[in-house]
Amino acid sequence: MIRKYDDERRFLSHLVTLRYKERNIDEIIFPEIRKQAKPNSLQTFRKIAYQCLSMDRKQRPTMAVVIKQLQISLEFQIGQQRFSQAERDHREKNNLMHRTSKVFFSVMKNLFLFSNRVNSDRSNDRGNSYLEDSPGIKEFQIIGDAKPGGKLLVCGFPLHGTSQCMFQWVHYHRDVTLEYIEGATSPEYIVTADDVDKLIAVECIPMDDHGRQGEIVRLFANEQNKIICDPEMQEEIDKYMAAGQASFSILLLMDSSENREQTTFTLRRSNYQVKINRTQEIFIQGEYTNDVSIKIPSGLPTQFVLTYSDGSSHPFNTFQDARMRDTLVLTMRMFQRKVLDERRNAT
Repeated sequence: MIRKYDDERRFLSHLVTLRYKERNIDEIIFPEIRKQAKPNSLQTFRKIAYQCLSMDRKQRPTMAVVIKQLQISLEFQIGQQRFSQAERDHREKNNLMHRTSKVFFSVMKNLFLFSNRVNSDRSNDRGNSYLEDSPGIKEFQIIGDAKPGGKLLVCGFPLHGTSQCMFQWVHYHRDVTLEYIEGATSPEYIVTADDVDKLIAVECIPMDDHGRQGEIVRLFANEQNKIICDPEMQEEIDKYMAAGQASFSILLLMDSSENREQTTFTLRRSNYQVKINRTQEIFIQGEYTNDVSIKIPSGLPTQFVLTYSDGSSHPFNTFQDARMRDTLVLTMRMFQRKVLDERRNAT
């Protein structure tokens, strides 16, 4: 927030958007950066930064596109020779990106927490007049099915000139800490296996056309109860656990979205395996350890990512079947949890 302005320039995102459209964004770039950055590098960087500020989720680039553009910006800045040398060391670069993304999302989380604190302090300082005059939402509510595969939608009526809202879905833990769900910044949210046994809430920051920000509104889904499976899905998972085995026919996504392999993903009591149907080759096989994880990328309704013990990972797709994806993910996690519990008890 830039306190010297009382118009649309007051908030940094609005100021960047305004200056970019006016073609004078250089005015708000630190002079030392302008001196050191090469023109092509700076142009590539500010272009992708501007695209990330779009209020329309569909118009914002994916993280893969962002990373690619930052690589191009780096190439312009340090030269092709050095860039190619760095690109050859693929593992090191991936590790760097992973660390960078963790820092990025940590910073974003702290920004949201700081925003909460600032709004709370401002509300206390200014009393009811602030609440009455500021942008807000009336009858704020969440509708929809709070179970895996269900869709949640935020609804409400704008007050005091509210023209847009910033949304963020979060997980609340038992220790009252919260975890922001990566990429979940839309009023619509699809519940997945990642939400099971967790409390879900949405935070909303109402804003008007002048960039004025109202008090943050927070609301829990599912009447502040944890998300659970529907009875049919839970019954299916229980059968797999009793049998000690489960098999799923899914797609392995290779080096591009066009290169896919049909596979059989098999879960057993002590290990898991992925076999390519075309060649009958065992592509992945391993035991359940603390380093093995299976996660669902936000915004991708039928995909999940399996990360193995050596840190490598592969994305999978369940043929447009979100229910199968959630069932597979929850079943694998239950097998893994059971194995890890048994090992701890044995020691």
